[in-house]
Amino acid sequence: MASLENDRFLRALLREPVDRTPLWMMRQAGRYLPEYREIRAEAGSFMNLCTNPELACEVTLQPLRRYAMDAAILFSDILTVPDALGLGLYFSEGEGPRFERPISTAAEINALDPARAASELGYVMDAVSLIRKELKGSIPLIGFAGSPWTLATYMVEGGSSKDFAKVKSLAFNEPELMHQLLSKLATSVAAYLSEQIRSGAQAVQIFDTWGGALSHNAYREFSLRYMTEIIEQLPREADGRKVPVIVFTKGGGQWLEAIADCGADAVGLDWTTDIGAARERVGDRVCLQGNMDPTLLNASPERIRDEVAQILTSFGEGSGHVFNLGHGITPGINPDHVAAMVDAVVELSPDYH
Repeated sequence: MASLENDRFLRALLREPVDRTPLWMMRQAGRYLPEYREIRAEAGSFMNLCTNPELACEVTLQPLRRYAMDAAILFSDILTVPDALGLGLYFSEGEGPRFERPISTAAEINALDPARAASELGYVMDAVSLIRKELKGSIPLIGFAGSPWTLATYMVEGGSSKDFAKVKSLAFNEPELMHQLLSKLATSVAAYLSEQIRSGAQAVQIFDTWGGALSHNAYREFSLRYMTEIIEQLPREADGRKVPVIVFTKGGGQWLEAIADCGADAVGLDWTTDIGAARERVGDRVCLQGNMDPTLLNASPERIRDEVAQILTSFGEGSGHVFNLGHGITPGINPDHVAAMVDAVVELSPDYH
């Protein structure tokens, strides 16, 4: 078994006893840090940063020099998979991600080759190996991927969307075609995450950013089903330890029980669900991760501390809680406010263990 100086994150994901609540933060390597902005400028573009293993490693490690985080998360992007499938990802200023070749026809979906997802993404695996080496067994490394439904939204819409009209039309008018696309993406993501685990990722998270845009039944049919398929295909052990899986559906609070049954070890919550109520609903079937509103980091350090205390109290005593934001940190946050959150978790959470 590979020894870790600090394994409380992995232990909490498996609901084993810990001395305090572990924490990490979605987008913890990001634009709120001045040192990140420097490297990003040096790289010349976001994709250059993602595709250069040394730079991706450096930005992954940056937040760990400032904060007592219990896990590192690979610096990458969920859209590397559709990019590897040949859609031509680019980022335009102020518009976010776009694809040169969005897909809409049966021929385009048929032409997608899931084998490319792992074979074209060697730069991600190189980054994983390098980060793992640089961490020197201090804390675990999280790998990640987007969910098939979330990736499909970008691939069909051609980028971000407010109403998901194109992808939902495809799902409702041509469900067989949609399922074909989602099935190929599930195969691609499973291969991609498996490769990350083989390269050194010690836990993985599936980001289902747009699952919450679906209706009650459509969520199960087009999103949850394919995340379940992915989890069934992952290697669940590496270095003699279990490799836990986290599923995070933004806006997924109403499907908590179903998500808890998908085979994941932990369910990420956004800030709209009370974590105590969530724990009552799922019991000890899964660990819960979350779930402070990221915009609360704009508040005073005292208010941040109060919020941390409230979330810890709501979850209550015992293991099975990983403290996190309810979504990624936003770019304009003062890094000192993150320190206030981290310090509050470190100081207040031992009382609950």
